[in-house]
Amino acid sequence: MSKEIVAALDALETERGIQAEVLIEAIEVALAKAYEENYDDATNVEVNFDRKKGNIKVYQIKTVVSEDELENHNLQITLEDAHKLHKDYEIGDEIKFEVTPGDFGRLAAGKAKQIIIQKVREAERMKVYNEYKDDLDDVITGEVAYQDNRYLYVTLPGGKEAAMKTQDQMPNESYRNGDRIKVLLTEVEQESKRGPQIFVSRTAPNLVKRLFEAEVPEVQDGTVEIKSIAREAGDRSKVAVISYNENLDAVGTMIGQRGARVQTVISELSGENLDIIQWSEDPTEFIVNALRTTDKAEVLEVIFDPTNERGVTVLVPDDQLSLFIGKRGQNARLAAKLTNFSIDIKPEAQREVVYAEMEEKAGSAATPKSAVNEAAQAFEELDLN
Repeated sequence: MSKEIVAALDALETERGIQAEVLIEAIEVALAKAYEENYDDATNVEVNFDRKKGNIKVYQIKTVVSEDELENHNLQITLEDAHKLHKDYEIGDEIKFEVTPGDFGRLAAGKAKQIIIQKVREAERMKVYNEYKDDLDDVITGEVAYQDNRYLYVTLPGGKEAAMKTQDQMPNESYRNGDRIKVLLTEVEQESKRGPQIFVSRTAPNLVKRLFEAEVPEVQDGTVEIKSIAREAGDRSKVAVISYNENLDAVGTMIGQRGARVQTVISELSGENLDIIQWSEDPTEFIVNALRTTDKAEVLEVIFDPTNERGVTVLVPDDQLSLFIGKRGQNARLAAKLTNFSIDIKPEAQREVVYAEMEEKAGSAATPKSAVNEAAQAFEELDLN
């Protein structure tokens, strides 16, 4: 049995790069625990594995004490008895006594096998983690392998398998074995004990960003920057961009001649609509850009909520209200995600109502401040002398 373990350790070190000393140390610790659990009065023991000979021995360790300090024969030995073994022993020395049971081999073989399997799995997972950790948030082309009730499995280059959760699968796509798809690597688990270790997505907003980076050189070199993305995967995305070259139109650059660039990305996303938006550091202008779906769409006014710095009400022509809100509220919802503002769209007919509400909010917001100022003024007027 022991020779088989030695052969297995040598093979793992050569073929898998798993250091035998690491395995031996783990085996020794596990066997010491197993010995204490399976044999009566077994305490304070250590196990020694001889890699060259394949021998496994169990030792019980006892501390040398004076006769009047002796409390536990399993943990201690008197100085007088220690001198019977060797005259040089002193108080406080530790002596190892071999206590290897005759039937320990079968227990040792089982435990060693468990440890080796465990360490091999750990090493494999660490290898996968080290191989893919630097590819996080990158696009990888894989091949659909199979699907169960939890995940869609994608084979990556090199043969490793990645899992795609249901929420990471495009609702407008059906996947068949052998299909080649581009996925975003979203997670690599280092210490997962079971199940998949690599996770990928087709719905993550950054997939859109990475696809544009691959298609548009100006994004790749930083001349054009994608500032934010709002996405409802499989249906529509809004992408806000800015150019750092005053002679280069960011939106036009992303779209490309005759729409070639954006169409390439749309095709990769199975027909998902893409709105390219001009980003602006002016919140009003950015909100207007994010909401407009056509050149004819007209925002009349953007009113900021005095009680909420991220809240706005947008007034639009009465006949364009549905246009700005969008089907099932999608346009307004995506614009809010893109700009990080809570956007309430109202028709021009409600202008007076909106103004009244804002004036009321402004008044309530100012009340606490006014009260503080009045209290401070009253305090200053007090004659404290």
